[in-house]
Order: sequence, then structure tokens, then C-alpha cells
Amino acid sequence: MTSVSHDSYSTADAYVGRSAPWSAEAEQAVLGAMLLDQDAALRAAELVDDGMFYREAHRRLFRAMLALTERRVVIDHITLRDELLRRGELETAGGHEYLAELVDAVPTAANLEFHARIVRDKAILRRLIETSTSIITEAYDGHSTATELLDVAESRIFQISQQRGDEGFTRIKEMLWPTMERIETLQRSGKAITGVPSGFIDLDAMTSGFQPSELVVVAARPSMGKTAFCLNIAANAAAEGQGVAVFSLEMSKEALVQRMLTATARVDSHRVRQGTLRDSDFTQLARAAGILQTYHLWIDDTPSITLLEMRGKARRLKIDNDLKLVIVDYLQLMRSPEYSENRVQ
Repeated sequence: MTSVSHDSYSTADAYVGRSAPWSAEAEQAVLGAMLLDQDAALRAAELVDDGMFYREAHRRLFRAMLALTERRVVIDHITLRDELLRRGELETAGGHEYLAELVDAVPTAANLEFHARIVRDKAILRRLIETSTSIITEAYDGHSTATELLDVAESRIFQISQQRGDEGFTRIKEMLWPTMERIETLQRSGKAITGVPSGFIDLDAMTSGFQPSELVVVAARPSMGKTAFCLNIAANAAAEGQGVAVFSLEMSKEALVQRMLTATARVDSHRVRQGTLRDSDFTQLARAAGILQTYHLWIDDTPSITLLEMRGKARRLKIDNDLKLVIVDYLQLMRSPEYSENRVQ
């Protein structure tokens, strides 16, 4: 989770002319629950961090209670007061009177998760305001190109979106019936290939097709036919009516289409490059072009594309079309905005 500085909200507040969104009651309820229930501190730490609290006093209180939990000290009014005194933060955290108020903020810790989600949602809204204002300012400054600023905006919004996740442990009993339903659906389909077909009989027999959310890496030494293999998979899947996206980081889209066209037409690619095609070759190429144009197949040859850029493009394509398979050729040529060692990254 990403912490946000309280001071950074002033720009956003000035821009929209309104105070930043936050809930004093929810923040107090979370802290009060942590004082009432020893397990509440651990549960709260899974849902929020100190940077999600708007008031600085609440941040100090949250950090102090987590410190007590880490030392396995029981949290109550007295131990929290002593911890704040040790840190020299008692007065900045509200003082003795405020600690007493927190104890009475909630009767039980039963609604901790609900209150913590309110705190987190308000923090995400503040980050959106801060980020949007920053992007607007940078757009007016004109120091970055539109493409560069779009990349920055997408990256920042993506970072904010990671705060939404509250995935954690799921008890197996909660997953059994959905799993059984999927198994029954597969059984009723009567199909051996339940995913996206590769067109290679032996491979499909082993995998039952490429399944949703799977990551498959095709690895081999240079010039062993990895690109040709992946293009065959793309064409075969598209021929079965599946939506396929190909990110080609090495070859241009024109070169890629030429390879697919000659492969589909079964025309010698050397004759294409040398300009020595026969009349029958043109007939076969025209027939192949007619087939390929019906495919739901998209190609992007943006060089040194980043993961965020690729993710955004694939997501937009998925929204507008029934995208089922994404192929990247090849991974090492992707660019990381933070690391220079692309192969390692």
C-alpha cells in the first residue's frame, strides 16, 4: 500500500475549492476498535496503512498501536499512552483526553472491516485528486509530450488501483462450490479443448487449450522458430474465431503480416523477397488474404513497450472486442520504466 502525505492535498484542495474527502468517524472507529480488541490491530493492518489516515494524529496513533502489536504488548489506554510518551508524540496524537474519546468511539470491534474500507476508499479518492491535479499541472506546463504524459498518467492511476485489492486468505469451503460448478460446465460442454486452441494436436491434448489467466513462456535458443511457432498459434486460434492480440517488439507489423500471409498461402517466402513469384503464387496469396482478413487478429509493433502500456492496450482491446489470447514476441525486448536490465527484469 502507498502512503500519501497530508501536505500533498493542499494543491488538490485549492484546485477544486473543496476540502479533501475523509471520514473522521471511520478513522476514529478503526482506532477505537484496535483499542478494544487485540486481534483488531492485525486485521486493520491488512486493510489500511498509516498513510491512509487523513489526520496526522490518527497516523501517529495507528503507528504506535502497530508497534505495540509487533512487540506483543497488549493494547489498551495505558500501554498506548506510554508508547506515545516514549515517542514524544502524546500531545500531537491528541493527548490524554482524545485517547479516552477513542475508547468510547465504538461499542465493539465487529464492524472494523467496514470502517477500514471507508478509510481506504477515502484515501484512494484523495490520491486520485492529487494525481489528477498533478497531471493537469504537467499538461499545462508543456514539459512533456502527450504520449509521455499519458504513460505517466496510466502508471500513476495503475499504482492507485493497487490500493483497492483486499485479497487475502480464502477458506477452502468458499471455493469448493464455484469450482464444482466450473467442472460441471466443462463436463456438459463435451469438448476436449476447453481453452483457446493452439492448432497443434499434441499440445492441445496436453493442455486442453490455453486457459484463462495462464502465462505460457515459449523458450528456445535463437533462430529455433519461436516466432514462427507463435504466429502459427495466433493464426490457428484466430481461425477458430478467437480474438488474438500480438505484440511484436522485434519485427514490424508489415513483416509479421507478410510471414503470416506466405505461411497461410503456402508460398515460398524467399520468392516473395526476391520478387520471383509465379502467377499461381499470386492466386494463393490472394486466397490467403481473403482468409486472414476475416480473423479477429490485432498486431501492435510499438518498440520497447512497457508492461503498463501493454496492459492498457490489451485492456482497451478487451473492452471493445472479445480478446482471448495475447502473444508477446518477445519478453526481453520490453522496457521497464524503472530498471535498465530488461533481460533480468
